[in-house]
Amino acid sequence: MHRVLVSACLMGRRVRYDGRAKTVDDEILARWRAERRLVVFCPEVAGGLPVPRPPAEIEGAAGARAVLDGRAAIRTPAGDDVTAFFVAGARAAVATARAHGVRVAVLKESSPSCGLHRVYDGGFAGATVEGPGVTARLLLDAGVAVFTEADLAAADARLRGLEPAG
Repeated sequence: MHRVLVSACLMGRRVRYDGRAKTVDDEILARWRAERRLVVFCPEVAGGLPVPRPPAEIEGAAGARAVLDGRAAIRTPAGDDVTAFFVAGARAAVATARAHGVRVAVLKESSPSCGLHRVYDGGFAGATVEGPGVTARLLLDAGVAVFTEADLAAADARLRGLEPAG
């Protein structure tokens, strides 16, 4: 049975920068929980960031690849560089996925860690740019199929496609 890595905030854990959760109440998540498939994980906390903490965004709309290559940083509104925490958390997510046989992940959209299609642009004004966050990027690079909380049906279909027939 394949496991699913899920952003902790989506499962009701108060791990977001503002000390809140972004709980998703969905029958697919409930079924996965009952099937004991869930690996609940917050890369930002795993990387060593406290709760609550200042918000952080990838500077200059540079994207996850630039951060991972050392060409851009993740910063707070005060300009503090928190890149190392985000990268450590992303690496921990990949290690956790490998340790648990995860092939599918469901991550919180827009986060500099977990965003898949869009992340905030570094201006702290609510604007986003296309591209993944650092955790989503590393999971994709590791061969994990990544989905957002809006794509649970597609994630479930991918998961079911990985299961042996019968």
